[in-house]
Formats: sequence, C-alpha cells, structure tokens
Amino acid sequence: MKDDVHNDDPKVARAATGAGFLDEGRALTCIHCGLCLGSCPTYLETGNENDSPRGRIYLMRGLEDGRFALNASTVNHLDLCLGCLACESACPSGVQYGVLLEETREHLDRHYGRRSMRRFIERVIIEGLLPFPRRLALALMPVRLVCRVGLGRWLPSWLRETVSGAEDRAGRPTLAGFHPATGGARRGTVGLVSGCVMSVLFERTNAATVALLNHAGYDVVIPPTQGCCGALHLHRGRRATAREFARRNLEAFGSDRLDAIIINAAGCGSALKEYGRLLADDPAWAKPARAFSDRVRDLSEFLAGDAGFRQSLSARDPYPGLVAFHDACHLAHAQQIVREPRELLRAVLGDRLVSMPESDVCCGGAGSYFLTQPGMAARLQDRKIGNVLRAGAGTVVTTNPGCLLQIRAGLRRHGNTTVRVMHLADFLWVHMTTKTEPGHG
Repeated sequence: MKDDVHNDDPKVARAATGAGFLDEGRALTCIHCGLCLGSCPTYLETGNENDSPRGRIYLMRGLEDGRFALNASTVNHLDLCLGCLACESACPSGVQYGVLLEETREHLDRHYGRRSMRRFIERVIIEGLLPFPRRLALALMPVRLVCRVGLGRWLPSWLRETVSGAEDRAGRPTLAGFHPATGGARRGTVGLVSGCVMSVLFERTNAATVALLNHAGYDVVIPPTQGCCGALHLHRGRRATAREFARRNLEAFGSDRLDAIIINAAGCGSALKEYGRLLADDPAWAKPARAFSDRVRDLSEFLAGDAGFRQSLSARDPYPGLVAFHDACHLAHAQQIVREPRELLRAVLGDRLVSMPESDVCCGGAGSYFLTQPGMAARLQDRKIGNVLRAGAGTVVTTNPGCLLQIRAGLRRHGNTTVRVMHLADFLWVHMTTKTEPGHG
C-alpha cells in the first residue's frame, strides 16, 4: 500500500470513518492466494496490487479496522473496480466479493465527500435519468437532434458515443401489456422486464425478445407499473434505494400465474436474482422476494432449456461469415451463464461460431462505469476492440445494453464500420425470419 493511505492512530481513523460496515467473516474468506489476479480487468491494465480483488479486500479491511484513512488514494482504488465479479468466477474459496463491494461503497457514499462533478453525474444522470425511461427518452431528444444536424462533435464524447451506439429509431418506450403466443400450442405465460435503457435505446431488441418468446409458445406480459431493477444503485452501494425499486417490481410482477420472469439485459438480471438477498431482512417482503428471484431467467437461459425452440432455429443466413460472442460480465460471472447463449448460437451457426480472446473480460461499459471512470473505461474498450478484431468475426453477439453501446462506440472510434454488434435476441430473430436488414451494426 502507498504511505498516504495509512493512519498511525487506528482509534482516530475508525471513529472518523464510521467503521463497522464490513462483514469481517465474509472478508476473511479471502486467503489472498492471487488466483483472481489474472481475471481482474483493472489489474490486467495497471499491474497495481491495489487495483486487484485481494488488494481491494485488504483496503476494505483496513478501512474497517482503522489502519487506512478514508482519503482520495484509498477511495480511488475502490472506485476503479468495475464490479464485474470475474474474481468470483476465479476464486477457489467462494469469496463473495460483490457483497463486500456493496457494503464498502455504501460506507463510502455515507462518509466520503465527492467532488461536485462526480456528485452531478451520480445524482442527476445515473440516479435522476437512467432509471426512469420516460425521463431518459425526453433528455435524449435534443441530443439526437444535435447529432442529426452534424453538431455531435461538440457533445461530450460519452454522450455522443451513447447515442451513436443505440438504435437509429430508439425513442419513447411503448412496449407494454399482453402479447399472445404465436408458435403453435400455448405453453405458458411469462413476464418480461423491459428495462430502463433497453426500453428507450433498444426497443426493437425488446420487440424481438417478445417475438422469440411468442414463437416458443409463451404469452408475454409486460406490466406497465414495473420500474428500474435497482442494479445501478445496488452496484454503487445505495442499497436502500435498490430495495425501494425491488418492492415496486415485486408488486408489478406479483401474479403467481407467471411461469418465469424473463430479462434480456445481463446487469438487470443479476440484480433481479439478488432480490431474495436484498430483502432477506424485510419481514413483509422476504418471502415474495425469494419467490420472485427464483423465477427470474435470462432470455438465453430460458430459451436454451427448450429443446423444441432450439430445433426451430432456422438456418437462414442473412449474415454469412464468422460470429463471435462477448460474455457480458453479469451474465458470465454474476449469473454463471456461459454455455446457454453459445448453445443457441451453435444451433444456427455450427462451427462458424468462433472464440474471442478474453471474451469474458469486461469491455469497460459496466453499467454507469464509463461515466464515472472514463479513462479506465476507454482503456478496457481498446482492449476489447483489439480482441474483437483478432477474432476475425464479421458479427459480435452479446446480451447487455452497456456492452452493445461500448463495443459499437469502440469500433467507430477505431474507424471500423464493418463489424456488426448485435444483441442475442436480435440475432436469433433475424435468423428465424426473412428479414435481411435489421438496421443494427
């Protein structure tokens, strides 16, 4: 550790930082073996032990017991963490790093003063716009107009890249209500979490998701009263707000007649599956939260388990050439879903599905990370684009809106306009219809 994070008086430091936030038993599960190092994106970039999972756990424990001061040096190393949970996949001891990070970031939120620009980004953009689809759609209208008239270069790069990576016709969210099955015999009813960013920037992907589920024989219900899943707040340590969003969604999806609750955004799916833990201490909501989380399924997880659906996938091929798959962090690591999306793609592609180097290393999008840590986000974006190009594929498929935006923007920044980046739902639906130009890429 650097000398500037050390405090020689533990009692003073502990009192000053309001320690008592960390589950020490959970933190001690880490035996500092270092097997997580090669999986951590920030450590791969910096080589700094403070930017590794075991280094950050050491920092967390130092804040807890008063060995380290709550200052910029310590906080910067913790802020630089993407929360991708690749370390959990690599850890032989089963360290619950994500929970430790939530506890620590909740502590930082309460006791560490942020700079004014960081507070603006967090309170106005991340908390005030992104979780509310109608607000987000309204806020993006003038941005789109500026880009259309050729003045996009005057916008902040993150805003310009966000708009450039979204659907051309994205706008106000409209997909809601009941959508009946179309694929022969009706097999059940599922709910769909439409998502905040997905419903505004990727509404056609949501429509493709509904079409796939309908084709598989399922009625789809999209409750209009649903809200943000709470992922952005949960990953930043604002667990009280995440619990409020969770209760709202439990009310919206309260019907027991739903066979499953489907989500097509990996980050949202991870948060939805955490509702049981998040509300475990709430007597009124603990049981409904567990039941809800038990029914949540990622789209790929749900469809891959349906042998009939896999057999129905068409060999139509509007996009000849090689295809690579990018693992969204919160699908591969938080939800441990790696095999299922590849099974669906192989059903269409066979041996044209190729491996991408470091396919499960974060692209740098990471929810709102690209807003709060643009420097590291750009470095990881460059790393990902290099691996995309090395794979030699003409199409990259993934399962999360942040990944779509980040990889598309990275390709444009590198001057590549030929590689398509598609959501799995869009890719599968294109291959099941005669449509040959879905407008993605």
